[in-house]
Amino acid sequence: MEGSFRDAPAGLRVIETLRLSPSGPVRADRHLARMARTCTALGFQFDEAEARRVLAEALGCADLRARLTVGANGLQLTCAPLLPIPDDWTVALASKRVVAGDPWRAVKTTHRGIYDAARKEMPTNVDELIFLNDRGEVAEGTITNVFVERGGKLVTPPVSSGALPGILREELLDKGRAVVDELAPDDLRRGRVYCGNSLRGLIPARLAD
Repeated sequence: MEGSFRDAPAGLRVIETLRLSPSGPVRADRHLARMARTCTALGFQFDEAEARRVLAEALGCADLRARLTVGANGLQLTCAPLLPIPDDWTVALASKRVVAGDPWRAVKTTHRGIYDAARKEMPTNVDELIFLNDRGEVAEGTITNVFVERGGKLVTPPVSSGALPGILREELLDKGRAVVDELAPDDLRRGRVYCGNSLRGLIPARLAD
């Protein structure tokens, strides 16, 4: 395990959440590549061929939400129906802040208590909470990356601001549809906002009054 992650909690698992369509897992190559990198950083064994096999065996006749995890005891997959969500989200700022540069923010694992706690306290009229970091910059949502439209492109916070290098984010950056830059809370009020992840895609959002 790399030195940055020596404080790993007991029972830690690496997570990838992806959409399983009847034709196959969406963005599988990107998800499994990230899982391999995270497992290497955390000292877990990861068998990509096994992961592909269990994902293929889970395919059905409808889209599913797949949660693939790896820990000290190996790989596990759980699937659930992909439930509908609102076409547009209302978002609010989280009451707590993340620490910019915290290495745990850059990996997707079960070590995410601050996000789980925020979701439990989320008002019923809010679909997502957006975290600022300790410098006052926009970091990310509890389950999404944040994007603001500027000059015909989507701007998304850098990993150094506390953003997870999400899979949809990675794809949009690679295709030139998004660029990385720091975002301030006022940007969420001035520009067109989107929340997004690989499971759900880009979701138009507005900051609650």
